[in-house]
Amino acid sequence: MNEIRTGPEANIGGVQVSLQSVYLKDCSYESPNGPRLPSNQSWEPKFQLNMNTTAEELAADVREVLLTITLEAKQGEATLYLVEVKQAGVFSISGASVEDLKRLIGSFCPSVLFPYAREAVSELIVKGGFPSFLLPLVNFDALFAQASETPPQAGLVN
Repeated sequence: MNEIRTGPEANIGGVQVSLQSVYLKDCSYESPNGPRLPSNQSWEPKFQLNMNTTAEELAADVREVLLTITLEAKQGEATLYLVEVKQAGVFSISGASVEDLKRLIGSFCPSVLFPYAREAVSELIVKGGFPSFLLPLVNFDALFAQASETPPQAGLVN
């Protein structure tokens, strides 16, 4: 992969990538106690962030890529809020080898979807009455490379 152009279309080493649409596919927000803190404690939540990317082939050279972000804020054992956002995009991808397609779906496409998901998560938290929270930036290239290097652990039984 050589060159990446910004914008809704990109030409990456002969591979054509075009963003057809971006949409919020699903979201949920839970706050068992509203914006009240447990036992008059100061605001010192612990956050747990999980992300996942999946893709579905809609037609030849067309994929729906789904970036799922789950963020949980806890104060001690009490859950302050739990937010889940499923940000989707339809990408037209042509001229990609199997490896290029894996890299695009695991890195490039989530990078395009992330700002939209980040905004949706932030809006839900603020509308729930909590202080503003902005997800940290994510290097999807590094995450993809790390996931590609991690060998499957065969033979382990829990």
